Amino acid sequence: MTVNVIGGGLAGSEAALQIARSGIKVNLYEMRPYKLTEAHKSGLFGEIVCSNSFGSVNLENGRGLLKNEAKALGSILLEVAEICRVPAGKAIAVDRDCFAQKVTNLIKENPFINVIREEVTEIPEGITIIATGPLTSEGLLNYLKDSLGIKDLYFYDALSPVVTFESLNLEKLFFGGRYDQPADYLNAPFTKEEYENFYNALITAERHLPHDFDKKFFEACLPVEEIALRGRDALRFGPLRPKGFSKSYYAVVQLRKENIEGTLYELVGFQTALKYSEQKRVFRLIPGLEKAEFVRFGSIHKNAYIKSSALLNEFLQLKSRPEIFFAGQISGVEGYVEAISTGLFTGINAARLFKGLNPVKMPDETMLGSLIRFIVRNSLETPQPMRANFGIIPERFFKVKKALRKKEFVKASERAIDEFKTRARITPD
Repeated sequence: MTVNVIGGGLAGSEAALQIARSGIKVNLYEMRPYKLTEAHKSGLFGEIVCSNSFGSVNLENGRGLLKNEAKALGSILLEVAEICRVPAGKAIAVDRDCFAQKVTNLIKENPFINVIREEVTEIPEGITIIATGPLTSEGLLNYLKDSLGIKDLYFYDALSPVVTFESLNLEKLFFGGRYDQPADYLNAPFTKEEYENFYNALITAERHLPHDFDKKFFEACLPVEEIALRGRDALRFGPLRPKGFSKSYYAVVQLRKENIEGTLYELVGFQTALKYSEQKRVFRLIPGLEKAEFVRFGSIHKNAYIKSSALLNEFLQLKSRPEIFFAGQISGVEGYVEAISTGLFTGINAARLFKGLNPVKMPDETMLGSLIRFIVRNSLETPQPMRANFGIIPERFFKVKKALRKKEFVKASERAIDEFKTRARITPD
């Protein structure tokens, strides 16, 4: 007897490793590298294709608190993230090759995990976690639509370009962080004239869009040119905001290390749908990037997700078939740590179900519990994927003074996680 996990991304990898930790055999299905997605380039498990940042570690930041909860619950992938960490101020960013390779090694070397390299086009018998991510294959999507009556739900996501460090003009750049944070970022400051030239080139550049494109972007993943179209100063109050530096700049582009060696840097907040030739032309107008060598251009791709409020219960099980769980971004959460955390949660409960035990609810007084409650209970007709944030915590915390609210919730989260660990018997047999 085994548990099935479909998808070898962040959620699926975490779920499979958690189930195996309980001494239960897992069939882990992954179609890559035999069939690649629009964004993936390899068959490695845990391959990340967008930003290399896992977000803040600050406990009064929604994603920072979610990390804290996942670590307390024994997340294996977040342990790997710490090993492969690159400097990024108060955020966790990773060398993506190091991260994916180490996750792959953990899975391949685990005697309880059987890797099956094939596309799944229907749900197998038995306890199953569907963690195929936002780039779920058309074959499985069509099966889910037919068998579950799922309507089309998707949004467009975009990737940022990556450039080589040696191609940058360091005389025009400086290392530093906003508000005296560690100097982990390269910064490209604009004068007003330089910004105006860049802005005009950006909003008139040619884009490469899919035939069914309808500007259906998730707000947190808007392409830089889409933000620019909102107004001349939209970028200056968004990803290019100059505040927090010791000098007064008109606008600032930040670049973050892409790998441990520091030979590659990603343009922070520069997700884009511009044609490759236009990316070269326009982004080389950024001071210090005049001769930038691009090793990855930005691009867009369609991300799929289900309407969890209609289909799933509080354990992320299908209401109609409780032996089937959904985890990761296909369930309607958005973000790396959100995917890992839901994979962790469903892995724990799939293991309990396998042992004949009832699943355990994640307390509402946790960021993960609040996130799950939002996606399975909201009444929106066409919900968008949700990230961890303090706007989704239980209503009773909004009666606490705003200055104290986050601190109160952090305390409640720590107590609730301890309670969950006791009830769920997290430790391996």
